[in-house]
Order: sequence, then C-alpha cells, then structure tokens
Amino acid sequence: MKTALHLINGQWVPAAQGSGTLAPCYNPATGEVAAQFAEGTAADAHAAIAAAVHAFENTAWKHSPRLRAEVMMDMAARMEARRDEMADWLVTLNGKLRREALGEINAGISEMRYYAGLARNINGRVLEIEPGCYSSMEREAAGVCAIILPWNAPVTLLIRSLGPAMAAGCTSVIKPAHQTALINNIVLECLADPRVPPGAINSVVESTSVVSQALCTHPDVEVLSFTGSSHVGKLIAQSTAGTLKRLSLELGGKAPAIVLPDADLDASIPAIVGGAMVMAGQQCTAIARVLVHDSIYANVAERLTQALKAVKVGPGHDPASQMGCLIDVRNRDRINGLMDTASATQKVLLRGGIPGGDLARGAFIEPSLIEVEDLNSEFIQNELFGPLLVLERFGSEAQAVQRANATRYGLSASVWSRDSQCIRRIGKQLRSGTVWANCHNRLFAEAETGGFRDSGYGRLHGLEGLNDFLQTKHYFTEVR
Repeated sequence: MKTALHLINGQWVPAAQGSGTLAPCYNPATGEVAAQFAEGTAADAHAAIAAAVHAFENTAWKHSPRLRAEVMMDMAARMEARRDEMADWLVTLNGKLRREALGEINAGISEMRYYAGLARNINGRVLEIEPGCYSSMEREAAGVCAIILPWNAPVTLLIRSLGPAMAAGCTSVIKPAHQTALINNIVLECLADPRVPPGAINSVVESTSVVSQALCTHPDVEVLSFTGSSHVGKLIAQSTAGTLKRLSLELGGKAPAIVLPDADLDASIPAIVGGAMVMAGQQCTAIARVLVHDSIYANVAERLTQALKAVKVGPGHDPASQMGCLIDVRNRDRINGLMDTASATQKVLLRGGIPGGDLARGAFIEPSLIEVEDLNSEFIQNELFGPLLVLERFGSEAQAVQRANATRYGLSASVWSRDSQCIRRIGKQLRSGTVWANCHNRLFAEAETGGFRDSGYGRLHGLEGLNDFLQTKHYFTEVR
C-alpha cells in the first residue's frame, strides 16, 4: 500500500524511523482504504524547520535565481510526465472528477513555470536622494516559509504558495492535508534534484494540529501561507501573534452570482451550475448564492432547478459523471442535515438526496436549491462547502449590491448581464477580491486572487504573489 511520508532534510522519513504512526487514507467514493500516511508530531515539525533554517542560512539557494528557475522548470516537466498518475490519485483520494483533476494539475504546472520566469526578474530600485547620496531598495528572500494546505485542490494550492516561495529564494516546510498527502508527495518527488540543497523543501503530514501549531509558534518561521476556513485562519492569526509572522491567508467564501434582467440565460444557467457544483461545491470561490432580479426570478428558479436536477452524480473516474462526491461521509451527512433544517425553515426548490446502489457506500449527495429571503439566515451567512445552492431575489441594482455584500466573506463574485458598463458599475461596489463578468472560477497564474474581510488577506498568483515571500532592504550610500 502506498504511504505518504515526511520529507525532512532531503530524506523521505517513514513512521518507523520517525516518532509517529501510520494511519489510513480513504477513497471517499467507496469508503475503502486507498493509501496511508505517516502521522507527524511536533518533533518532526521542529526537525523540518531546523533543516529549512540550515538550508536558508548556509547554502547559496537564496542567492541563485537562475538555478532556482531551472529547478522549477524541470519540476514542471516532471509533473507533466506524471500528470496521469497524479490525476488517478486525485480522483481516488479526493473524489473529484478526472477532468477536474487534470485541470488542477495543468494549472499547477502552468503556475510553476510562471514563477520560474519571475525568479530571474526580482528587481529593486536605486534613487539619488541628493548629490552624492544614493538609496537602493533591494528585494531578498524573507526566510523560512510554512505552507499549510487543505484537501480540496492539493496540487494547485501547493504550487501557488511553493512556486513564489521558491522563486523568492525562501526555504519551506509544507503541512499537507492528510487526506491527500500522497498527492503532495508525488508533486514533491518531481522536485527531486541534486541541485536543491537538503532542507530547502520539507513536508510533514498530520491529521491533528500539533504540526500546524509548531509552524505557527516557532520563531524561525518568518512567513506562513494558509488556505482554508476563516475559522482556522483566525486561530492561526492568533497563534502567530507572538512571533509577528507575515501571514498570507486565503480563507472561506460565499460567492454571489448576480443575474440581471438582460442576462443571456441560455448561456448563464449552465455556467452558473458549473460554477456552483465544481468539486461538488467544495471550493472557496464556488458560487454559493444566486441573486436574481424580480422580473426574471421565476424563470431562473425553474431553469436552475431543472439544470441541477439533471446533474449526474457519480464516481470521478466515470466519464459520464458530472459531479463527484464530497471528501467524506461525515461531510455528506452534514449537508444532508442542513437540508433537513432547510426543509423545515426555508422554501426548498430541489432536495438533493443520498443516492442508492453502489453510490450509497460513498460520500455522494445530489445538488440542492433553496430559496432564502432573510439575510441573517445561516444559509446566507455561513460557508456550507457542498452542493447546496441558495437563491435570492432583488429589485434594484442597489439592493443586489446590498445583499451581495451582506456577509463577512469577500473572496469572489460574478455578475451576469449583456451590459458591460452595468457589470463594471456593480463590480466596483462589491466587496470582493475577484469579480467575474458572465463567467465564474476563471483563475490564472498571472492574475492575483485573494479576499476581503473574513476571506483573508494577502494575494496569491501573479506578481503580487511574490510579495509575501520577499523583504525589502534599504541600503544608503553617501559619496563625498
């Protein structure tokens, strides 16, 4: 059976050599054990941090941008060569569709190549303050970086933090989600290169929180990049306060899709369903709320209901499947329980059930659609992270903006209309880090993403993605 191990100081460390034990990884589509992982401890985390510190302080890694760029390009090529293997494991351990898995891996490859190019283009600036007096602002690696990852997109979310960290010259300690740690191991195997100093990249797996706590509180970790829930992000912010680490937090979302009266519904409805049901709704940028103008509300409600009802739920390896399963049965039952609550408190337009037959063994649940008016409802205020879509109505642009901004989340949104000026006008008023026009979930290595308010701070992807991993140092020279 394949085992996800720790990577510490250039060596893959099994549980027998470390201080942890082995624990199972499950296939969420079948409930069967598919792999296992080595359970990490605080001692493993401290060893990984010490290795990262040594590599940062005692090797030429941070001073070798051309070398780093070459290493990153070669890593991308190895990922490309192992793409099908990674996709198979993504489907097996995450439950997503194979086309979603391939899309995620391709995005990770693109991201690594993008930051490989930026590694050789980290520039400062020089100013002549007055005659004979020069200030130079130089950009240099921030130090040891910790990367804490979720399970929903383990390849892309690893590379979008590791890529800029490597480009900047940082060394890293990664804490992958235990459910998908084997996939992260395969990605890091693609980094195997004698030019990379031992300890430059480390990884420690755990299913508890002791490793994460060590990364948050250790004084030698300078930067912490976290993707996950707003609740955990706030705990991380509290636990890192004692060492004043630089934080990059991409947290939860409650993305609204605002549908205006002139929207092309033939194109918009399928795109909204796709934007909502991506990864079975387990994506922080997925559409969670559909806000519809009164004049087309009944039509959109009917068309959305029929479109969601037609979504074929099934195993990710089946080409006929249009939506995979949730990450585990516990989350399937959580969504099912929310629908029990909705049936008693809201207007239910579509009640998705747990399929029978072979699918009953796995974490499958069909899409649901509910109508909600009260902005204080848990269905509007809380991130649900599953295939449960909320439908709301508005009567004016002002009301659409007011409803869209009525939660503490501000990660992403979309506006659907034929009027580009109207889209811009509304988009400028939305408190969201990304606004899409007549599409959703269009993410690129070149374009920064990040949140407002409880959706976090800092930016990933793009040029700004380097900022959290770089320091600016001011040198002053006076020539007399």
